[in-house]
Amino acid sequence: MFAPSRDAVRRFFCEVWRKRAGGLPLAGAELAAADIVLRHPEHHALLADPETSLGRDWTPEEGVMNPFLHLSLHLAIAEQLAIDHPPGIRAVFTRLLRRMDAHAAEHRLLETLAETLWTAQRQGQMPDTGEYLENIRRQAAK
Repeated sequence: MFAPSRDAVRRFFCEVWRKRAGGLPLAGAELAAADIVLRHPEHHALLADPETSLGRDWTPEEGVMNPFLHLSLHLAIAEQLAIDHPPGIRAVFTRLLRRMDAHAAEHRLLETLAETLWTAQRQGQMPDTGEYLENIRRQAAK
């Protein structure tokens, strides 16, 4: 299983932004990551300063989500939609698109994914894919 370190994830997004800002070619996951970063201008300055971003922590007490976690969740949702896994997530996303723009719909899914991962981590178990899919179906019904 691929499990990059915190610093590797942060370096990845900073490097993607550096390459995108410099007009350098992107490949593979960098293409999706660059698209996600472009939709989050509030993080551009942070990504342009890797030394600061590598050492910073974001705590729940601050009331803001870690930007690297947020971007990573977007990337996970993009992958899930691309391969329709869990099966049916693409159909749920399509239903959400009838009521909101794509970015807002992704946020609905990533909030549910974050909650699913948090619950699994708290319980010391693997995420429950069936429960995750049921939760995103409920999101689409709201």
